[in-house]
Amino acid sequence: MPADNLHLLDFEAIFSATASAYLMLDTDLMIVGVNDAYLQATERSRETVVGRHVFDAFPPNPLEPGASGVPRLKRSLERVIETGRTDHVEMLRFDIPTGPGVDAPFETRYWSPINSPVFNREGKLTHIIHQAVDITRQVESEKSRRESERRFKALTDASGEVIYRMNADWSDLHQLDGRGFLRDTSSAGEYRIEDYIPPDDHALVRKTIHEAIRNKAIFELEHRVIRVDGSLGWTYSRAVPILDTEGEIVEWIGSAADITSRKLVEEKLKDTNRRKDEFLAMLAHELRNPLAPISAAAGLLHLGRLDESRLLHISEIIARQVKHMTSLVDDLLDVSRVTRGLITLECEPVDIKHVVADAVEQVGPLIESRRHHVAVYMPHEPALVSGDAKRLVQVVTNLLDNAAKYTPEGGVIDLQVQVGSELVTISVKDNGIGMAPEFLERLFEMFSQAHRTADRSQGGLGIGMALVKSLVELHHGSIVASSDGPGRGSEFTVQLQRHSAPDNERPLSNDGLRHLRPAGLKVMVVDDNVDAANMLAMYLETSGYDVIVEHESRRALARARHEQPKVFLLDIGLPDMDGNELARQLRSLPELASSCLIAVTGYGQELDIKGTTEAGFDHHFVKPVEMTKLLALLAELGPRH
Repeated sequence: MPADNLHLLDFEAIFSATASAYLMLDTDLMIVGVNDAYLQATERSRETVVGRHVFDAFPPNPLEPGASGVPRLKRSLERVIETGRTDHVEMLRFDIPTGPGVDAPFETRYWSPINSPVFNREGKLTHIIHQAVDITRQVESEKSRRESERRFKALTDASGEVIYRMNADWSDLHQLDGRGFLRDTSSAGEYRIEDYIPPDDHALVRKTIHEAIRNKAIFELEHRVIRVDGSLGWTYSRAVPILDTEGEIVEWIGSAADITSRKLVEEKLKDTNRRKDEFLAMLAHELRNPLAPISAAAGLLHLGRLDESRLLHISEIIARQVKHMTSLVDDLLDVSRVTRGLITLECEPVDIKHVVADAVEQVGPLIESRRHHVAVYMPHEPALVSGDAKRLVQVVTNLLDNAAKYTPEGGVIDLQVQVGSELVTISVKDNGIGMAPEFLERLFEMFSQAHRTADRSQGGLGIGMALVKSLVELHHGSIVASSDGPGRGSEFTVQLQRHSAPDNERPLSNDGLRHLRPAGLKVMVVDDNVDAANMLAMYLETSGYDVIVEHESRRALARARHEQPKVFLLDIGLPDMDGNELARQLRSLPELASSCLIAVTGYGQELDIKGTTEAGFDHHFVKPVEMTKLLALLAELGPRH
């Protein structure tokens, strides 16, 4: 056997027993030897590789030739031949066939080859030892780690939370993602928790941290923070401890979510609930005020030893207090309708000068009782707007009422109307208690009310300004409030679009109704509330009408066929047959076809009015009935019948 062959056999015997994978190549890159570890790694037999060119024995993947490490391996082997020095390649990708034949699938493997020269005794390069270190597991592990980091970053970016890490004793914090609503640490490095928590919250946060460290438990807390822009916000922070093999805390990994918006909503809800509770207390107070004189009046009437002047005085007290209670209930219902979008305006050209006159007349008793001086400034020309006269009177009345309540006795109230080219402006200014800036911000919210003192027992329910704003906006107008501060008065300014149509009509005032007398109408009152029916009947009889009273629908229907009243005042909530059904049956009788049906009910919502109209009613009055309007309607019906 030649010396070289003996040398090769000796070498093969040595490296075949090693655990590393080896190939032996000649200078033509033909495989002349392979150890068992290499054959196991490539799942080949010695017969299929020995005697073949290295790149024939291990060809590149034809489907992904560009991804193969063959070109880089070839250059490494060429460098060994050229320089005679060992060449190391950090990582090469090889797609190894998993079976025999050209159709066998390929498995991707990653190697870090070391190519070393072998010289004979004369120093001539005769062979190259190719050591293949399989690093597939390390590469796949690194790829998995990078993919995990990529997904982690995508997750943190998507969540909008700040991800941070903290050392074991929480003395240093560092944001892992370098972004978020807290201070950015990408350039500043680590910092203490005190750098982003306001001083007032240090004790709470520190207490929670110490408990988490002592118990090696999750840190979890909602607390205030200093945000990137320097403003105070809220965060929900949660951190878990990372323990070593001895069970000691190494560090903490946590996240902080910006919950500022949620906290603001919660605070607003708390404030709304607080003002709602105050409102309910005020409502009870406001309702008890008029109930007290009404109750006292009822007691006096029960005694029965009263002269005519005292009876008149008592009736005036009851009427005044009922009017006050009715106003409270109307305000509540109006707010309910506005918030649910159920108010429909009956718009027509309206002169604001007439609106102001009506409003001043309505607030007159309160202004007189508090001895205010009211100055009204009106323009010479008409101040026309397109609107609902009743609702506009309600707006101005509320503004005057508000000024009167919050201006000390003997104060001054100025009401001014100005007409511009496009706008009509109404301003109400007083020298009353004024408003603090923080109250101005929530003045038009529901249940908002300035501080009430004992002398302002008619302070209202805190819904007037919210109602005014809603009504003004329904007219496509605007309202603003201003004050120089507590004790320096207030001013409310309403602006409405000017209307150019002429104002030729003025509605008949209640004073004009006093000259209208009844024309002998026969009226039937049907109400299961005996007291209410009898009192209404007495009032109509005193006004000159022929009145029939019934408390049951079927009896009323039978009597109506016989006596044929011209006007029916029907309650809706009747027990045996409701008022709507009674109206339908009355309408079906030919002898009553021309009779006028008037609903008198405690239900005044839009759906209630729609229901009575569909049942055949001509008019709808809400209890307690405003008698002047009822008498005006009956006076108009007299000549017609």
